[in-house]
Amino acid sequence: MNTTLSTAPGRHDHPPHESEQYQPNLPRRVSPLDRLALHVGVALIKWGRRPKPVESRERRANRVELELARLARESSTERSIRLSTPVR
Repeated sequence: MNTTLSTAPGRHDHPPHESEQYQPNLPRRVSPLDRLALHVGVALIKWGRRPKPVESRERRANRVELELARLARESSTERSIRLSTPVR
């Protein structure tokens, strides 16, 4: 590693300078709208992180096989109906 970092002390302005209007002894009030926004945000995060059921590979394979079997039955039924109806 050939990078050399400076050892000179840097500026430390954090936190920014306080103004005369700031009064540290008074409690800060949170508006009802801010409180509602916080609750909605937390609810959305919880909803987004909810556990989703994971379908197993075997269950997916069974579902596909059942769908193919249903399609085969429907086509077989349709074919038998077309063959059994009289020609016009």
